[in-house]
Amino acid sequence: MSILRRIQSGDNQPPSPQSGTDEGSGSSLMQSRRTLSTASQSSQDTYQDLKGRVQNKLLAELDPSVDVTEISEVRKTIQGLFDQILVEENFVLSRTEKSRLFDQIVAEILGLGPLQPLLEDDTITEIMVNGAKNIYVERRGKIQRVPLAFESNEHVMRIIERIVAPLGRRIDESSPYVDARLPDGSRVNAIIPPVSLVGPVLTIRKFSKNPFTVDQLIQFGSITTESLQFLDACVKSRINVVISGGTGSGKTTLLNVLSGFIPTDERIVTIENAAELQLRQDHVITLESRPPNIEGKGEITIRDLVINALRMRPDRIIVGEIRDEAALDMLQAMNTGHDGSMTTLHSNSPRDTLARLETMTMMAGMDIPMRAIREQVSSAIDLVVHQERLRDGTRKVINVTEVTGMEGDVITMTDIFVYEQLGYENNKVIGRMRPTGLRPKFMEKIEASGIHLPPSVFGIGTRR
Repeated sequence: MSILRRIQSGDNQPPSPQSGTDEGSGSSLMQSRRTLSTASQSSQDTYQDLKGRVQNKLLAELDPSVDVTEISEVRKTIQGLFDQILVEENFVLSRTEKSRLFDQIVAEILGLGPLQPLLEDDTITEIMVNGAKNIYVERRGKIQRVPLAFESNEHVMRIIERIVAPLGRRIDESSPYVDARLPDGSRVNAIIPPVSLVGPVLTIRKFSKNPFTVDQLIQFGSITTESLQFLDACVKSRINVVISGGTGSGKTTLLNVLSGFIPTDERIVTIENAAELQLRQDHVITLESRPPNIEGKGEITIRDLVINALRMRPDRIIVGEIRDEAALDMLQAMNTGHDGSMTTLHSNSPRDTLARLETMTMMAGMDIPMRAIREQVSSAIDLVVHQERLRDGTRKVINVTEVTGMEGDVITMTDIFVYEQLGYENNKVIGRMRPTGLRPKFMEKIEASGIHLPPSVFGIGTRR
């Protein structure tokens, strides 16, 4: 009987305890469980040893010059060598075991090892590796552990290096964390010892192979038809938009959707730490920041790229995320003829969004009075779209808020749409997004663009 079949068939199942509650029966049951556990562990170790031997022999015989990008051809080559090695080594496996072993070895050579099936699972949105033995995923906004593991911390490190090496990034003790991306645009963050005390930690934010559409956002309940119609008009009429929210709230997804409203005849420059935006327009220039090299030189920051983008004759500048002094240059761009620019940032509310912009602007080191900074913010930003991940795991737009100007030293804001939470039933948040009945002050700019929104979009003349 083969290795895995012996575990699955139940040959080592302990005998059922006899009726009664005497200590002998309980002791016998515990002893049987320990025997089963030991047998299962021994079988698993044998399987891992077999996998390692076949994999090492396969790597030794595989032509080093083979082009791993030609996946179908390489897979055929590996299949032939795999079958040959099993015959030479006289390994006897069932069809299921043979298929499983082959898939695991192919994942090690061409993919990301144990993570490969998780990457191919479209129901998973995030993968979290906490050391070699603890792997978690996010499904439908909820985190759950999966019964997969790496062989060792060194195994995790090999996968991390496979991700970052093609991008010219590095990760070692002198630079123990890195941001990167997968070929499909999924965002990757890795942090290793000595900074991490649980071993190498890898976090992958999967990006949908087919970006979410407007209809899907409405279907998911993330946003309403009326508010999306309003945002469509804002983007086309070149209103400056900031999308805010917490980690994993869906900011980048919403930015990608709103970017799709930009007319195709405009020149767009996108700036990101790890390129993940998937714009459909033809005239798009994608820029990506770069960390310093091993000598501490050659760093290209988001701020450097924003400054450079101003010399590239852009119609729109889209910054994936503002998190530092680049905020000053982004505000300058919005105030100097690059209307319709968009960015995202982390915050807890629309009001916090503006406060964070002020703080990040001061990080630039300029001796600028606070009132002058707030005037810049209120002049540059027209609209804040705030998104949250609610307790049931759903992601929803909570506020669509206009920045109306200054009153004294305070930036004034007006909600155009607000999400009202009505209750929580059957592990689901019950609520709705409603218009406040107020029209934004920049409606003249929207109408000047030839876009005329019906009053019903703002809840005017309708019963709520």
